[in-house]
Amino acid sequence: MVVAIIRQDHDASELRRAAVGCHDTSAARRMLALALVLEDASRGDAARAAGMDRQTLRDWVYRYNAEGLPGLSDRPQLGRTSLLNAEQLAELADLVEAGPNPEVDKVIRWRRVDLQAVIARRFGVKLHERSVGKILRKLKFRKMTVRPQHPKSKPEDQEAFKKSFSNQLITQLMSNTALAGKPIEIWFQDEARIGQQGTLTRVWARRGTRPRAPHDQRRASAYIFGAVCPERGVGAAVVLPFANTAGMNLHLEEISRCVMPGAHAVILLDGAGWHIAKELIIPDNITLFKIPPYSPELNPVENVWQYLRQNKLAIQVWEDYKSIVDSCCNAWNWLISMPHKITSIATRDWAKTVRA
Repeated sequence: MVVAIIRQDHDASELRRAAVGCHDTSAARRMLALALVLEDASRGDAARAAGMDRQTLRDWVYRYNAEGLPGLSDRPQLGRTSLLNAEQLAELADLVEAGPNPEVDKVIRWRRVDLQAVIARRFGVKLHERSVGKILRKLKFRKMTVRPQHPKSKPEDQEAFKKSFSNQLITQLMSNTALAGKPIEIWFQDEARIGQQGTLTRVWARRGTRPRAPHDQRRASAYIFGAVCPERGVGAAVVLPFANTAGMNLHLEEISRCVMPGAHAVILLDGAGWHIAKELIIPDNITLFKIPPYSPELNPVENVWQYLRQNKLAIQVWEDYKSIVDSCCNAWNWLISMPHKITSIATRDWAKTVRA
């Protein structure tokens, strides 16, 4: 039985115009199929052109006749009602976010099977492990790689540093009258060891597989001394065999050459021995500013290293020290050729530019 289009709200050309302006691709495809029918195309040809069979086209004609254009959109799939109420879902979300207590829960990270047992124990609801995963996704949880945190880290000290940074910096700079009126550049500095025992990174692969990647067992390595100025989108680096005071002096010279003429650079860095050594030679256009101890989260150069490793300095085998140096230099030059990327990675709202 052939079902005819009996509505006269739209002719074929109007259906095509509606399809062009429709953001729902499925509904637009159905509009085009109905337009073909109105243009006297056969039901089979109209269905094939829209990627459906004749029976499906017949069903959409029914919907269009009954509801018009709104009837061509998919209706929301309500599914089964959750066995956990809103309060229980909120409690579960807090539990997942807080993480397990290893002494009480006997695990160091939540698995679906662990949460399955917790839900049964706390709420008296028995769920399949897959259902637990669906609930977690509904609560907007995803499996993610954790960020490292030093065990002696004090988040409250980091927040206090962020809030007082501008005032501390102005106070420190005001003690030097030679800086009066000079523009101030905020730089961040750090070092990274790159070696034959390198890092692995995530790659795209088919689900259910575990791809392999080369991982060298030799020990040759080099250090990148890197610094970036996010406001200008520039960076300065040297690649050296050791991380020591002599290397830091070379890096300070390189940063000094990259500071805008007439400006003064404030370099935020951690308390490594070679950052505070008495033998350190600090150029006249540079001031060093120490961040709180055990606080790599405050230094965006850590994110720069992660970006370089993920995109240039992982899953490689280097034959010797020279090849490591060449790769480090190429990776850094690739980064600084993208000023917008430096700004995107390293900008921190609390590290505002000031004038002395």
